[in-house]
Amino acid sequence: MAAAAAAGGAAPEQEPEPEPPRRGPAEDEEEEEEEEAVVEAEAVEAEAELSAELSARRSAEARRLVLSPRRLSGPLPAGLSQWFPALEVLDVSGTGLAVLGEELLALPRLHTLLAKNNRLGGPGSLPKGLGQAPPGRSLRVLNLSGNRFAEVPPALLGLRGLQSLSLGGNRLHGIPPDIQELRSLEFLYLGGNFITSIPPELANLPSLSYLVLCDNKIQSIPPQLAQLHSLRSLSLHNNLLTYLPREILNLVHLEELSLRGNPLVVRFVRDLTYNPPSLQELAGRTVKTRNVPYAPSDLPENLVRYLSLASNCPNPKCGGVYFDSCVRQIKFVDFCGKYRLPLMHYLCSPECSSPCSSASQSSTSQSESDSEDEASVAARRMQKVLLG
Repeated sequence: MAAAAAAGGAAPEQEPEPEPPRRGPAEDEEEEEEEEAVVEAEAVEAEAELSAELSARRSAEARRLVLSPRRLSGPLPAGLSQWFPALEVLDVSGTGLAVLGEELLALPRLHTLLAKNNRLGGPGSLPKGLGQAPPGRSLRVLNLSGNRFAEVPPALLGLRGLQSLSLGGNRLHGIPPDIQELRSLEFLYLGGNFITSIPPELANLPSLSYLVLCDNKIQSIPPQLAQLHSLRSLSLHNNLLTYLPREILNLVHLEELSLRGNPLVVRFVRDLTYNPPSLQELAGRTVKTRNVPYAPSDLPENLVRYLSLASNCPNPKCGGVYFDSCVRQIKFVDFCGKYRLPLMHYLCSPECSSPCSSASQSSTSQSESDSEDEASVAARRMQKVLLG
């Protein structure tokens, strides 16, 4: 019978191949440690080579130093300030630095530091006391783009003479209100991060001319940005904007406004969600619209302050004011005769949402007329609008 079964072609059973031995957690950890040790050894060797190279290139008159890309970890070589005492421009981009170190504080003439595309961003990446050290007073240009910062380093907020700051391509989720301390700032690049909102304090930078906030997750623009009277270029493309504040028309020097890649609404939208004004607001509106005279000594301090916060209704036929209760209305305005931008209006009451409600002509024709008037203003003030 066995011979007959074999003759019938039954294949003999094959024994399964033995599984390779599984690696345990201890072995994986050991391999990772070995790899880290190799990387660290390479970094130490590269830093030793760099120190020897810089020592050989030492110059008491050199004002610019560019380190070629290499695999470093930091900090900067300890003798750098002695080898290059007159250094004004230092470029350590692409060197892999994770720490700049205390040596940076010993460069009294340094006005430009380029440290992009490195591994900066962890604790101690920037030396303590940077704002109080000599470079804190001399630095004018600082580029830290392409690093790993999750927040704007507090040490940077003490650089009162800084004119250009680049932190693009990091991991920022917000802008600190204390950014307003950088009063000399003219150029601010924060593109390519995860920023969701803009603090109103950003409007307190009197010299800011170029503001780049593209490729973030920003949903709205605070109307206070209209106070940036020196602003010439505003890059907001690839965000989550659905409208712009009406006040943006007050940026009289703005030459470039980049908005492509935003979900800007494509039709006329009105939001008539309206909370009736309180008795205090009704009284305040009466005082302001009827010019009721009063002296600060006549009212409690909090009411005097409240009355100073009145905002004028933008409807030219109204002449009213509002405080906390207003109607939001999105109105499209033609820019340069080619694009239509949604601007946010804040009106004192629902009746003001139709500017021609008391006129004999139709609301449609009046609305078109208003749009044309605003378009002419916008065309003069916005020379370049990029929507796509």
